[in-house]
Amino acid sequence: MKKIIAANWKMNKDRAQARATAEELAAGLSAGRASGRSVMVFPPFLAIAEVSKVLGGCADTVVGAQNFYPAESGAYTGEISLAMLADAGANWVLVGHSERRHVLHESDSLLAQKTQYALSRQFGVVFCIGETLEEREAGKLTDVLTRQISQGLSGVLDLSKSLLQEKLIIAYEPVWAIGTGKVAGEKEVLEAHALVKDVLAKQACDLSSLPVLYGGSVKPANAQALLALANVDGLLVGGASLEAKSFLNIINA
Repeated sequence: MKKIIAANWKMNKDRAQARATAEELAAGLSAGRASGRSVMVFPPFLAIAEVSKVLGGCADTVVGAQNFYPAESGAYTGEISLAMLADAGANWVLVGHSERRHVLHESDSLLAQKTQYALSRQFGVVFCIGETLEEREAGKLTDVLTRQISQGLSGVLDLSKSLLQEKLIIAYEPVWAIGTGKVAGEKEVLEAHALVKDVLAKQACDLSSLPVLYGGSVKPANAQALLALANVDGLLVGGASLEAKSFLNIINA
């Protein structure tokens, strides 16, 4: 399995900046610098079309969106549909990122609805999970990750296993490590990823073969060590993905 390196640009870059970064990234990818890697880029909505045009010709590279609403159309002010995203060139979505859970208060039930909706319409989903510092210190890691996975994937278990294996990725991001400069230690990452694989294996259909990414203050300096850990199938990168050179260094770690 190729390691998956995903970039979440969050609320950064206008269209010109996004295009320039994508062009620099495409040049690095086309130069063969991403051998053995699958690359994903999640720009802000208004930059998706620009980035998709630039990266569309790069092998093993997909463009996705950071959010969507699970309806075809309608009176959902401020939201965006999968059809609109597909028209812009996106075919993957992030679901359940900690900022959606904890800042925008998206519930487990809504995240389950979004996950089922996207997968049933042939969109790929990177489903994000992770505990807060308070939850970890209270010994609730197992309970939190088990709940997030079991409830978040509850609506997709009747879909074909082949579809789930092709279109579903899990990303473990300890909330306390996102954008803080703190990185979970080797023991903590191994513990969490082993737990995730165990919970996936216990679903109605064994999903332990799904890729599990690590995210949380990933940088070029620590990428190689993280990728070398057992059960770490790739990385979800935030701030360090905003500069193409930095992101390319992570891709090639």
